Amino acid sequence: MGWGIKMNNVQSDIFEIIADKAAVEREKIVSASSLQELEIESLDVVEIIFAIEEKFDIHVPFNANDQELEFDTVGDVIKAVENLIEESGGLA
Repeated sequence: MGWGIKMNNVQSDIFEIIADKAAVEREKIVSASSLQELEIESLDVVEIIFAIEEKFDIHVPFNANDQELEFDTVGDVIKAVENLIEESGGLA
């Protein structure tokens, strides 16, 4: 069954990861924020994804050249991570 991650913790953890890896003030990050608005560059996205994979023990199938997963907003990132955690059996 996994280790039972709570959904509200996912959002909070992702906000913290984005703030840390992209050097964005935590207060500026909301689900509706676009990554472009937050001036998050492609290298930042890669670092954010690595941190998310490590934090939640998941694999994010992201290829910057493919864009199979669309990450336009912080909410898109949260939703994708929640779905991946749920698929792995870890979301409570």
